[in-house]
Amino acid sequence: MSATEQTRPARPTPPGASGASGASGASGAAVAAGGFHVDRMSRRRRAAIVTGSLAAVCAVLFVTSMTVGSVLLPPLDVLASVLGLGDPSTDFIVRGLRMPRAITAVLVGLALGASGAVFQRLLRNPLAAPDLIGISAGASTATVAGLTLFGLGGIGLSAAAVAGGLGVAALVFLLAWRGGLVGTRFILIGVGVAAGCESITSFLIARADITDARAAMTWLVGSVGMASETDLVVLAIAVLVLLPAAAAWTRRLGVLELGGDRASSLGLRVDRDTVVLLAFAVALVALATAAAGPIAFVALMAGPVSARLLGRAGDRVVVAALAGAIIVQVADLVAQHALPTPISTGIVTGLVGAPYIAWLLVRSGKERA
Repeated sequence: MSATEQTRPARPTPPGASGASGASGASGAAVAAGGFHVDRMSRRRRAAIVTGSLAAVCAVLFVTSMTVGSVLLPPLDVLASVLGLGDPSTDFIVRGLRMPRAITAVLVGLALGASGAVFQRLLRNPLAAPDLIGISAGASTATVAGLTLFGLGGIGLSAAAVAGGLGVAALVFLLAWRGGLVGTRFILIGVGVAAGCESITSFLIARADITDARAAMTWLVGSVGMASETDLVVLAIAVLVLLPAAAAWTRRLGVLELGGDRASSLGLRVDRDTVVLLAFAVALVALATAAAGPIAFVALMAGPVSARLLGRAGDRVVVAALAGAIIVQVADLVAQHALPTPISTGIVTGLVGAPYIAWLLVRSGKERA
């Protein structure tokens, strides 16, 4: 350094410059914090509007399903009967004949929608629905075995369905696990296991007597009108317990979507959380299958519907559950009243879901290209 440089006086800082720079930094931080707060409030508002709107649509469809039929009833009379304030003739139609089916449609839709959202988010693939990766097939095989081999019913049949669903889920999980859970591998192995379960189901039906075989075939089509009172009670308890539990784990589910390594670095126990979420989803879909049979494609469609409605806002599990309930209710109304002859609910969802899968595959291929 030269003598001139050594003796040159330091350039004075303009008065208020450091204060201005600090003020400008604080102002930028305040603006960023304000923007984050506004964005969070906007997402919360959107989530509340979407959830409330879907719940209202679900309630309207619930009342509508008990209004229409061979005897048309005024909605106010239906509401009075639901609340226990109707006359005996209306109560017989509403509470005795139509309400069990309507409740089954809501509960089955809630269970299937929530389970589909959990599977799709956990495996990060829109095709990861329980009816495509073997869970519903495993529950169906166990239920058909209970019907044709052991004459089970009620709680025994529900227990068989849960055992079949959990067994298949554990098998697919073990076969797909290679130091982590890869969605594509899980789905492909699940499709193979589902094909095996369907073969076993066909064998059981072929070997059963004609009465059991007819009952099993009717059940395999899927209809919300088949659930017994015991099935409804078991399914209602499961939905009331497992759906809030799955919703409570939504934050963990969001972190798990980042991948196993990132989730571990953020403090999650990936293996434990994955197994717990899978158990919630499997139990929901297995009990729904035991109550109404394998109603196809509801779990597949509910998750993308909730994602489209919410964007980045809110709890997709709850919204997907409500979307599933709406899909099942609409499908059952169409199956019972829109055609000259009533058909099963599963036929309607199958007719809608098959083109949806084709569209989903075409879109995925275009995105990869």
